[in-house]
Amino acid sequence: MSSMKVIVVGQNAKVIIPLVKKSGFTIVKTKPDFIVSYGGDGTLMHAEHLYPGIPKIILKGSLVCKKASPFPNDEVLKRIRAKKYTIGKAWKLEAHANGKVLVGLNDIVIHNTDMRHAMRYTVSVDGAQIANSIIGDGVVVATPFGSTGYYRSITDSFFEVGLGLAFNNSTEQADHIVLNEERKVSIHILRGPAVVYADNQEDSITLQGGEVIIVYKSKQFAKIVRPK
Repeated sequence: MSSMKVIVVGQNAKVIIPLVKKSGFTIVKTKPDFIVSYGGDGTLMHAEHLYPGIPKIILKGSLVCKKASPFPNDEVLKRIRAKKYTIGKAWKLEAHANGKVLVGLNDIVIHNTDMRHAMRYTVSVDGAQIANSIIGDGVVVATPFGSTGYYRSITDSFFEVGLGLAFNNSTEQADHIVLNEERKVSIHILRGPAVVYADNQEDSITLQGGEVIIVYKSKQFAKIVRPK
């Protein structure tokens, strides 16, 4: 059986490396066949940010790991080593503002910078404004893959198809919206400052009043390995 080369990502990666080696995988530093994400859902997002597009093997190393297989970690590795797996694709989001681009697997979050002051903004879909100005802590634009995260904590719901908008702590009632995934969303900051994040990445974009951020489906995909 040919060797499967992997890079292991996670704060406690050294804990799982012996099992990965024992299961017949080869640990490398470059040109891996797979990325092993050992931790929780945040580790998976971090692994995808570091190694975009390379298939991810999810091993549970945290109580918060909803994306992991129900199989134990050793069984996951055994099945993958035996080539009993499929690879699913999860599309991502791109956020464009101030000449910068952020790409997220779960969501794009636009949030007020100063917690003492709400931000005021409008939302447009394909160039058409969909509501009056909104005052609140911000808005979350989520993929189906990420709808069980921050989006769900705001809306108490999730979705499997489309592009989700969740309005965070708005002073007026603003229902969440699920759009066709091909739609383009523009958020016009009327009163800032605001900050934009993708997933749990360190990079961010700061927006002032009068500036616009555009969010839409990326051509990039994450590849998730599912043992069977």
